[in-house]
Amino acid sequence: MTINDVEAAALAAVDEAAIGRLLVELLEVPSVTGSAAESELQHVLAEKLRRLDLDVDLWSMDLDELRAREDFPGGEAPRTEAWGLVGATKQTDGPTLVLQGHVDVVPPGDLAQWRGDPFRPRVEGDVVHGRGACDMKAGVVAILAALAAIRSVRLQGRLAVHFVVSEEDGGLGAFGTLHRGHTGDACIITEPTSGALMVANAGALTFRIEVPGQATHGSTRYAGTSAIDAYLPIHAALARLEARRNAAPDPLLSGYPIPYPLSVGTLQAGDWASSVPDLLVAEGRLGVALGEDPAHARAELEACVAEACAADPWLRAHPAVVTWSGGQFASGRLPVGHPLADLVGQAHADVTGSARPAERGAPYGSDLRLYAGAGIPTLQYGPGDVRLAHGPQEQVSVAEIVTVTQALVLAALRTVG
Repeated sequence: MTINDVEAAALAAVDEAAIGRLLVELLEVPSVTGSAAESELQHVLAEKLRRLDLDVDLWSMDLDELRAREDFPGGEAPRTEAWGLVGATKQTDGPTLVLQGHVDVVPPGDLAQWRGDPFRPRVEGDVVHGRGACDMKAGVVAILAALAAIRSVRLQGRLAVHFVVSEEDGGLGAFGTLHRGHTGDACIITEPTSGALMVANAGALTFRIEVPGQATHGSTRYAGTSAIDAYLPIHAALARLEARRNAAPDPLLSGYPIPYPLSVGTLQAGDWASSVPDLLVAEGRLGVALGEDPAHARAELEACVAEACAADPWLRAHPAVVTWSGGQFASGRLPVGHPLADLVGQAHADVTGSARPAERGAPYGSDLRLYAGAGIPTLQYGPGDVRLAHGPQEQVSVAEIVTVTQALVLAALRTVG
């Protein structure tokens, strides 16, 4: 497509230096999911939206009311508050395009693996390092920079910005925002996609398996049953289940070695070195296939554990117990053929002078499924490489943020401009 004069002026207004400064500013707020800093950052961003002349809705969510809803998406991090934040241009009769990003980040993990403080961003040339750099404060910055670049353009439709909390542990922030009545005709989530269009997300369900043992003194371990040993056949059965569930993935996810991973993330057993442990607790995540009912996925894992128990003499008499807690991410996808993919893909091509980016699916859960479930066509397109997210090498290129910002500018102007 040809870039017109209004679009060219808006693209020229994208300020690369300001993008770098803003990213550093946001990274210095340690907005770990459920922390006070998460709420602090929502208030910081609310003020930035006000300075862009947006109508701002900043509210404290009623956690008890949201948790009581049948479709509550779950959560893992303890919290006493959650703040919703929506900014929007003035109401018009045209369509509404939502730009969405989450402000929470995961904990930094082992600090010894970081070069310096993960919440003191380190800048090396064009690259900014720090917790949340790509997941996803770079995407939040791209939204703010795009809004600043088109601030002087008179819009025929409406732009809405949804900044949400708690994405990392289930999606409480997006869930509460949608239940407050904030909606739109289409949504772009600026999660890290390395320039690709993520038009679908697999789901992920958090599970807990409790495996019993029989305690005794370590010197007479033969008189008891170690819960660790009892768990081993279950672990092997879970690996076989993962292989079966990944035998025929959706084409959007066929490029991944394991499209629907089943991963055990924590194992806890025993409370004394010289005692045989009488309980092991395994917690992990079960990948949900595109279009799969989460209830079906749960039933498959429960049947897998039950079969493993039935085949083991100890577990047959003392079966493991499976429960479901934490984040419960269903899958979600943009309707096939929806024009949003063409819109964003063409905007990226016009900015970069390259071919339209590939359309893919992501093997992880995100807020996409909540917006899609609310009837809002949604895709993910944002700066950063998701393979660096949640790790000690998390980083993002400012140039990549600029590219995404410019593509968002064109997508917004071609939708509501």
